[in-house]
Amino acid sequence: MASMADVARRANVAVSTVSYALNGTRPVAKATADRIHRAMDELGYRPNALARGLASRRSRNVALIFPMLERGLGLTEMEFVSAAAETAGDLGYHLVLWSTPLGDTELLTKLTRQGLVDGVVIMEVHLADARIEMLRRTGVPFCMIGRTGDNGDDPFADIDFESTVRDAVAHLRALGHEKIGFINHSRASYDAGYGPSVRAAHAFEDAAGADGVSRFCDDSPTAGREIWRELTAAAPGVTGLIVMNERASAGVLAAIAQQGARVPEDFSVLSVASSERVAEMTYPPLTTFHPPAAELGRLGVQVLIDRLEGREVPLVQQLIPCRLVLRDSTGPANRQPGAGN
Repeated sequence: MASMADVARRANVAVSTVSYALNGTRPVAKATADRIHRAMDELGYRPNALARGLASRRSRNVALIFPMLERGLGLTEMEFVSAAAETAGDLGYHLVLWSTPLGDTELLTKLTRQGLVDGVVIMEVHLADARIEMLRRTGVPFCMIGRTGDNGDDPFADIDFESTVRDAVAHLRALGHEKIGFINHSRASYDAGYGPSVRAAHAFEDAAGADGVSRFCDDSPTAGREIWRELTAAAPGVTGLIVMNERASAGVLAAIAQQGARVPEDFSVLSVASSERVAEMTYPPLTTFHPPAAELGRLGVQVLIDRLEGREVPLVQQLIPCRLVLRDSTGPANRQPGAGN
């Protein structure tokens, strides 16, 4: 296996010059750098990323912090991760995924102090998030995909859940649905101050008013089946349903079919913040407000790396609404007596 000394001999330069060309600690003439990289290619030399990081005091690694949740990583979450990893690579960095317990700031502190990463992107942000407080206190560069209740000068990119839920209610109302149900994430996530759960719940209450019926639901198809039966028993007039719980949506559709009802003839079901791949797996395929997952993943990493590189750019605090994608699960309200019962 070729060494840095082999590269230096082939390029007719000092070993230190090869090191400077790789880690950027000192300027190297373009012709010399080209000669070094040509020698590397000829010899099949691949620099050790850790060694380069130690030499430059930069790891050129960034971490995506995704806490260990009961529901794990689904297809929608993977869209965030894939876009973040691709963007980091395009910008000359490596992305590592750290799945730390949500409230374990001690572990996160230890990880960031080891110098393995230059900064972090935080996902699954809560309104009062101890991780953000720790990062502010220790000065670790970060960007949020999500936002707290008091962001100050912290950079973030997030789904505009308020406008997305309002648009979802308006879409069903335009189809003639007067009584609308809403299935959120779990009660535990709301009580813990999980940003999407809290913001969506409040937005639905404001938009749907007295004709809205909302329920919390654990993240599973079984829970989706159970909560649909409970919701329709308590509010039999519901004909339109908004689901902001990707894993529960399949259970909801199954429960409707088990009742002998049809989608969208008897009930319209609209999924919020669900990936297109998940929406197309169900029967019928779900109309969705598709989340800008790839855009947010790219933006979160780009903003962090801009900070790491010392670029003077405006503070990014950006909200992006979901995009309506019409499929087969929504249609005009059935106004026949007893429809959907």
